Amino acid sequence: MQIVIVGHVDHGKSTLVGRLLADTGVLGDGKLEKVRATCERQGKVFEYAFLLDALEAEQDQGITIDAARVFFRTALRDYIIIDAPGHIEFLKNMVTGAARAEAAVLLIDAKEGVRENSRRHGYLLSMLGIRQVAVVVNKMDLVDFDRAHFDGIAAEYRAFLADVGIRPAHVIPMAARSGDNVATRSNATPWYDGPTVLEAVDGFAKLPSRASAALRMPVQDVYKWGHRGDDARVIAGRVESGTLRVGDRVLFSPSNKTATVASIERWAAPEEQSVEAGRSIGVTLDQQIYVERGEVLSHLQDAPEVGTRLRVNLFWLGKRPMERGRAYKLKLGTAATEVRLHEIHRVLDASDLQARIDKPQVDRHDVADVVLVTRHTIAFDRSADNEITGRFVIVDGYDIAGGGIVRELVPDEHHDLRMQSRLRDIEWVRGDITPGQRAELNGHPATLVMLTGEHGVGKHAVARALEAHLVKRGHHAYLLDGKNVFLGVDADLALDDRDELVRRFGEVAHLLLDAGLLVISTTNVIGLADHRVIETLVAPRPVFTVHLGAPVPGDAPGLNYPAGTAVEGTVEGIVEELRRRGRLRRDA
Repeated sequence: MQIVIVGHVDHGKSTLVGRLLADTGVLGDGKLEKVRATCERQGKVFEYAFLLDALEAEQDQGITIDAARVFFRTALRDYIIIDAPGHIEFLKNMVTGAARAEAAVLLIDAKEGVRENSRRHGYLLSMLGIRQVAVVVNKMDLVDFDRAHFDGIAAEYRAFLADVGIRPAHVIPMAARSGDNVATRSNATPWYDGPTVLEAVDGFAKLPSRASAALRMPVQDVYKWGHRGDDARVIAGRVESGTLRVGDRVLFSPSNKTATVASIERWAAPEEQSVEAGRSIGVTLDQQIYVERGEVLSHLQDAPEVGTRLRVNLFWLGKRPMERGRAYKLKLGTAATEVRLHEIHRVLDASDLQARIDKPQVDRHDVADVVLVTRHTIAFDRSADNEITGRFVIVDGYDIAGGGIVRELVPDEHHDLRMQSRLRDIEWVRGDITPGQRAELNGHPATLVMLTGEHGVGKHAVARALEAHLVKRGHHAYLLDGKNVFLGVDADLALDDRDELVRRFGEVAHLLLDAGLLVISTTNVIGLADHRVIETLVAPRPVFTVHLGAPVPGDAPGLNYPAGTAVEGTVEGIVEELRRRGRLRRDA
């Protein structure tokens, strides 16, 4: 079990860990005596923290810089104790150290009371999803073990933790240097009837093993080894949680592609029939589907969330503030996508630790409750459900500037359609010809080319010329004009039934793409409909947008041509871009 010990600088974290090691007899023979002798030789007063602080810089400054990891055991179980730095300048190290902890011991100096970092660290533990917490009021000997003084600190800090969603299991009076209430009860606190620190740690519940959680394997890469004389694609990744077996029906999110596991592969090792969390493996499938790095493999019945808006707990360590309007990169599992700050619910200000709801940005060392919006749909979990697929980092330029945990999915305007299309794709009755086989036979993968723009800019002329160009060169292209859909599939609808018009258009496009075609689309009948809806309905097939006319603010089409551009030049530009993206053969 991994326990993190956090608290303000000089509140006694390293001393507590050293004392636990000494009092429980887990130190090697002569280690304690050796440190005592070294202190005597150097003229220093012996400190139990010296058993832990190995870095010379730490001993010179008397503070913990890195997150030290110490193995430790009681009669109940083995532990890894993480002694995390308390100084604000080493906040990144503290977060790194606490990231995998299952429980926490949070120290407060009895004489100094609740300090700014005491509150900051409590908030960070909440952000990281750590709910098992024991608060220890250290250095009680400096206040003569006064009960009223202890009760005041305990009440103040319990109230603060309640505001951030933590209910501490215990608040314990302690003097680490003298061992009071560390491993044995102290005669100096007859008024305290709770557990010692050691008993409190043993009282924490061990979290369920990752193997018993829902299956999650973020796709790291896809290889084509041909080691058995075939063309099997091997999908590689680490099983972060759950158990995967040969014969399992699996889903890849967010693409919604499904298949059955044909084999589980390991490098230079025999095949296995099942693997549990913690193993890096490759899998082959019963059909050759196209999946990419960043997708998440799961069982059909317990899939991750899929969306573009995430409500998160964020800690910001970047040199520049996090601001609305700026683009960052979000990395979650093996996925990476552009992300922007969408909404700030509240910020715990680094300067005064006041929770503010009107702050326009997130400054360095702030922790915040915000909504992020990603450019592309990603798969993830709430951190409370799966810590691996519920944690992320944010990159600003080339620097990791922040990170945090996902609290929940925030449905966007396309959420219902996305869920409908996921159900459709999972239940889809597939033939024996796979999309990969169709692409190989046709000489190109399925792609939707969307021509957008106002009336009269020449979309239809370009679409007709593009279809003719592609078909004459042997490609399987089809012009899907919105008017044709309206006259047929939409015959029972009125023009003002916009949502259903768009939905049906997207479903028709989905059928044609499933047949492996290059679909060229114009949508004058439904006007400048929300093309994001179309993208949602045809996913994971790519949508290549070509806009004719003045650019649309905030939009980023694949290509943009001014109104009146020659049809031939426009078609040539579109074809060349499709070639560059690998959507056409070079001889198209």
